[in-house]
Amino acid sequence: MIDAHDPFEHLHDEAFEAPFMKPRLTAEDAIFMPGRETRSLNGDWCFTIDPMREGLRQRWFANDDQPVEAWLIPRDYDNGAWQTVPVPGCWTMQRDEWRHYEGAAWYSRSFDADPRQDGSRLLLRVGAANERARVFLNGAFCGLHLGGSTPFFADLTPHLRAGGNRLMIEVDNTRRADAVPMNHFDWFNHGGLHRDVELVQVPAVCITRLFLRLTESGIAVDVALSAGTDGTAQLDILGLGQADIPVRAGQGTAVVDWSPELWSPRTPRLYDVAVRFGADHVTDRVGFRRIERNGTEVILNGRPLALRGLCVHEDDRDTGRCTSEPDIRQRFADLRALGANVARLSHYPHHEMVARIADEEGMLLWEEIPVYWAIAFDNEQTYENARNQLFELIHRDANRASVILWGVGNENADTEARLAFMRGLAQAARAEDPSRLIAAACLINRATFRIEDRLTEHLDVIGLNEYFGWYETGFEGLERLLANSTPDRPVVISETGAEAATGLHGPESQLFTEERQALVLTRQVEIAASARYVAGVFVWLLYDFRSDRRQTAHQRGWNRKGVIAEDKTTRKLGFDALTRAYAQHFKDKE
Repeated sequence: MIDAHDPFEHLHDEAFEAPFMKPRLTAEDAIFMPGRETRSLNGDWCFTIDPMREGLRQRWFANDDQPVEAWLIPRDYDNGAWQTVPVPGCWTMQRDEWRHYEGAAWYSRSFDADPRQDGSRLLLRVGAANERARVFLNGAFCGLHLGGSTPFFADLTPHLRAGGNRLMIEVDNTRRADAVPMNHFDWFNHGGLHRDVELVQVPAVCITRLFLRLTESGIAVDVALSAGTDGTAQLDILGLGQADIPVRAGQGTAVVDWSPELWSPRTPRLYDVAVRFGADHVTDRVGFRRIERNGTEVILNGRPLALRGLCVHEDDRDTGRCTSEPDIRQRFADLRALGANVARLSHYPHHEMVARIADEEGMLLWEEIPVYWAIAFDNEQTYENARNQLFELIHRDANRASVILWGVGNENADTEARLAFMRGLAQAARAEDPSRLIAAACLINRATFRIEDRLTEHLDVIGLNEYFGWYETGFEGLERLLANSTPDRPVVISETGAEAATGLHGPESQLFTEERQALVLTRQVEIAASARYVAGVFVWLLYDFRSDRRQTAHQRGWNRKGVIAEDKTTRKLGFDALTRAYAQHFKDKE
């Protein structure tokens, strides 16, 4: 009898990924999370890097739990318990030899849970994993998620077994030309399970989406279920009232004639909301406000809004892409000290705590997906990836009053393929959420020296990235650009700034000095405020952050355009200069 086992077969298998490309874990698998009880899987996980992709080739996920001493033939993977890493965490921050590792790595741990007997489901929720993640439970493949900054869910129910269950997640931060973002970008490529991982049990029919927003007729409420069920959902908003929402085929919509106190940066009023359908019950804290555009103005609750903003990267000197509540609250304290009222969360979805805390503290937000630079705009799968990340972000933060702008792209060349790609995203965002404004950070038309990107007719707010005074000498170009342009909708300077090495002083003409940064920020805000159609400025940026593109003696792997150094404490001269400029030129409008 011939032994069918070939110990060398996997060495020649270059189609090893093909069986693990589907099913995809997408926004369609998501459930509404606020108010649910969860079981945290945070903590130390077993961990192994996999630079040769042997995990899928050799099917590490199918191994049993035999100790090495009991093996009859050798393996290249045990359970990884000989080294552990924290979750949430970035492997790039754990060891020097992993700092620049880009590739696959395997996380594993066990948990106790019994098979479901009552029709309920046990779901795994991963807050974010950069950039691809494959989930396996007890040797079974549960699905693949694309995108490194949005949450995803995997249904573990079919693969549960009594007693211990072995969970494995392959995380791969390889940069790819067809990914979102693609392989060329201007921030550090951290890898890992960098947000919370948790289990959540839901009944057979559960609430997958709850979306509340203010309309001219009252509060509109959308409820979606995991099954095409008929029935009635009960809505209770403390201080406003109770109402029934009829549900047909798993979808329910109602408008209740209530008049809530309006949420604003000055009065961030939040209401406790509860919704029940059958055996399922969820809660949330929601603020109600109107954000609109009128001509070249952004209007919040009927009043013109002057946007005094900064861009912020989710990068920490000590923890990488991981953040915490104290870190986020410090971020907002620094923004308030600058006189800012809005933050652009660049260039990918930040931790969900950011928007929740912004709701509490009254800070406005621009949230965006990483359709950054030269995305593969002619690739249908790339578009679906971007669209799915957009929907995962919208579904996660739809009830956050602080979020006023959905961003669909940054610094993309105006080509036919890019226009179709981003027009589709703008339309999809507007259809999914009609209560917010759509924006993108655009570039100048160099031929005419005007703001006239073809995408702008599909946007509510035109973002303009420009660096006059830094990448282009002098400020005359900015003055000429603004004078040449005649947009019919609001423009915001979505990026501008200058790098300053902390503690480097010299004349204003000398690059990388704190004095140069202070001059650039002062003049930029002054000139921008002179254009009637400019509704605000988003300075690049709050804190210095890692970027391997930056390799001068003053940078050393960091983008130094922050008005605060990478320690998140040391303020540069640009901090005070920007504070004065905002107070003088972008005052609140009444």
